[in-house]
Amino acid sequence: MCEVFAGQDPHRYALTTRRLRINGQSTSIRLENAFWDILDQISTHDGVSTPAFISQLHSEVLILRGEPQNFTSLLRTACLVFMASGTRPQAAQLAAE
Repeated sequence: MCEVFAGQDPHRYALTTRRLRINGQSTSIRLENAFWDILDQISTHDGVSTPAFISQLHSEVLILRGEPQNFTSLLRTACLVFMASGTRPQAAQLAAE
């Protein structure tokens, strides 16, 4: 069973840093490529750019809960929620199976 996980393309878990603005402030976020791919899918699904989606998510979290202690972890779990919701594009569903 671990072969499925261990055998994945190393590019998926390589880290990439993207510079963007969150609510007007310049910052950088470092995530694994697999999570960036999902965030790009979510953004496309919502009809916005990835930086716009991330900024909106940050704004909503601030309103609901205050400043998140670990925003990158919140982004990763948002990806998991999206994948579990079944709202991802059909091509992404087939690729994940």
